[in-house]
Amino acid sequence: MKTPETIIDFKYKALNWANQFGVCCFLDSNEYQDKYAAFDFLLAVDVQTELKSSRGNSFDQLKTFCDKHKQWIFGYLGYDLKNQIEDLSSKNRDQLKFDDLYFFIPKYLIAYKNGIAEVLIGDASLLNEIDDFIPESNLPSKKPTIKSRLSETQYIEKIELLKEHIARGDIYEINFCQEFFAEHAEINPLEIFESLNRLSPTPFAGFFKINQRYILSATPERFLCKRGDKLISQPIKGTAKRSLDAEEDEAIKSALRNDIKEQAENVMIVDLVRHDLTKSAIKGSVKVEELFGIYTFPQVHQMISTIGCHLHPDVHFIEAIKNAFPMGSMTGAPKVKAMQLIEQYEETKRGVFSGSFGCINPNGDFDFNVVIRTILYDGEAKYLSFQVGSAITYQSNANAEYEECMLKATAILKVLGAQ
Repeated sequence: MKTPETIIDFKYKALNWANQFGVCCFLDSNEYQDKYAAFDFLLAVDVQTELKSSRGNSFDQLKTFCDKHKQWIFGYLGYDLKNQIEDLSSKNRDQLKFDDLYFFIPKYLIAYKNGIAEVLIGDASLLNEIDDFIPESNLPSKKPTIKSRLSETQYIEKIELLKEHIARGDIYEINFCQEFFAEHAEINPLEIFESLNRLSPTPFAGFFKINQRYILSATPERFLCKRGDKLISQPIKGTAKRSLDAEEDEAIKSALRNDIKEQAENVMIVDLVRHDLTKSAIKGSVKVEELFGIYTFPQVHQMISTIGCHLHPDVHFIEAIKNAFPMGSMTGAPKVKAMQLIEQYEETKRGVFSGSFGCINPNGDFDFNVVIRTILYDGEAKYLSFQVGSAITYQSNANAEYEECMLKATAILKVLGAQ
């Protein structure tokens, strides 16, 4: 146990040390105060044993993996696991080719809380090793040429078609996303993540390296966490830009809080999450703990609601994750029809994007984020991708939705040095 100089200095020193290994996962709260957060950050490094799956029983495999090992486990759930839960498919282009599911038990695990770093797995001397570590001088990132799968005109045409589905009653709301990408991209993933995490610090950020594939995330959203017998989900629906002028910024925040359209989008997803949690809950225990909470981040204000329940003792915690996956904030309502239309109208397989990554502790408590505001990178293929989206309802203005997507992409474009 050790008290380093500052959390910022230590965490980036530790990340550089971890990056020398083939696999590492860094989960960072960026010191946001959250009554459900267990640590300021966790850093899981190197592999004792791992599970990767793209077959039809991935959740069963994960359940068996957790029951067998009962250790700290870190990993991600790809969005396309939906095909194992419902009668769905994914046939859109996929140039990243992540497995649908990947989890590992680390050889080393470092936790940081209340100014103290502690080694949970491994020898305490690791902290001295990290302090003494001098990283190799890596080549700096080259500015990638970012392209879009959709022009603004094409995006707007698709939104209008989706609104026709809403008018017909096929769906009430859908989360529609578009991909931005770069081929022949040569970046230093750790450098890019550090820049993104400093520019846009968020409570569920993370750096996940799996050999040559990387997840570089500045997500503000929690998908699902478990504390004891309690499950908590915190969907985000509602986004507004920040202003450098304090008075104007407060007015924007107030306008978001009272925006009827944003409230309507948010409450539809809250209802969907309540329904998903009911599958795992003790009867009558599902409660909306906060509706339309407004939270401020460096780039945007967000409307976040909190829904909780008590896990039924007969339901395995992995089953509870499966019952709520994929998260309602990234699909729509009704959920299955929304996912069918997502496949029909989007151009790119989502893969890890709009999935989730996080950790499970030896007692079966867990915390998983929503993979948004995230760069995905294949260092071997030199392919870089990020997707942004927004919730579409009948009241949506297609031009405004496009602008919201661009707002959400701002931090990523900035750290990549792109327009």
